[in-house]
Amino acid sequence: MNKILVAFFSHKGETYFPGGYRNVEKGNAQIIAEKASDMLNADLFEIVGETSYPKDYNACCRVAKDELMQNKRPTLLNYLPDLNQYEKIILVYPCWWGTMPMPVFSFLEHYDLTGKTILPICTHEGSGMGNSEKDLQKVCGNANVCSGLAVQGANAGVCDSKLKEYLKNNGLC
Repeated sequence: MNKILVAFFSHKGETYFPGGYRNVEKGNAQIIAEKASDMLNADLFEIVGETSYPKDYNACCRVAKDELMQNKRPTLLNYLPDLNQYEKIILVYPCWWGTMPMPVFSFLEHYDLTGKTILPICTHEGSGMGNSEKDLQKVCGNANVCSGLAVQGANAGVCDSKLKEYLKNNGLC
């Protein structure tokens, strides 16, 4: 049971970068998740909602805010059959409205995470981890939630040393 899972939620399409917006084929969280998976030879799982978010940045922000305000739990496209084979889960997501996107809540609440170690990595453009660590503690009450790593989204492609140090400090590299 020493396998590691890297689970991530990422938004493709228009995203904010300092100085404006840019269209991306891979979201910042996906870039980091793939780096972590490669560094650790870990399994990779993408958290995807049945309903896609708008590609337009501002429209996506409105939908995400509405979901948060209504405490929605979007249905996911698929789930892993179980997480029994994983001891540690690296969870990568963008900070939306001060916390994790609601599909991440859907993913976490689907499983019994008792005894698992959760290592959060959050992309942001100024908010850091927001309240996501506190929210993870609530949702994953029977898991060991480690302190997270906040990576400015614009730096996702060049965060290798910072990511490796975080993984090493948590006994993974």
